[in-house]
Amino acid sequence: MSLLARLLKPQPDPRGALRPLWHRVVELSREPALYRDDGVADTVAGRFDMITAVLAVVLLRLERDGLADETALLTELFVADMDAQLRETGVGDVVVGKHMGKLMSALGGRIGALREALANDDEIALVAALERNVTMSGQAGTEALARRLRAFADKLAALDTNEVLAGRIDL
Repeated sequence: MSLLARLLKPQPDPRGALRPLWHRVVELSREPALYRDDGVADTVAGRFDMITAVLAVVLLRLERDGLADETALLTELFVADMDAQLRETGVGDVVVGKHMGKLMSALGGRIGALREALANDDEIALVAALERNVTMSGQAGTEALARRLRAFADKLAALDTNEVLAGRIDL
């Protein structure tokens, strides 16, 4: 193959292998039980909160195994999806960056809060982190959600890394 052909050949997207995991994160964040049973508000804010909560738990699992590249690529998929969602809702180019900064800050805050709360078997800390970071409907407290996310983190911890990376995960 000539040099020119190699230079012009499209390179595969390095995020491609992680797309099934990203789609599964989004799918799990839409699980009806989160909204019906656990009291998460079924609003744009509540759904975003659940995407970031589920994603944060997955990112922490990948971080545990030292998979910095995969963590970065999965975060890039989050950024690309949120950017597209903002644009689809009519947010213009001028302010999309500012909105993305806020969304990334929210994700980072949730990762930090959940890292600390999940590292210990302190349900009170996990409930407090969720109270600060998840929009609830007011019908229930965050205890049920805390139990569900703790169980999810435990399931991820027990799974083989390749299963996680392939998106074969469940709440």
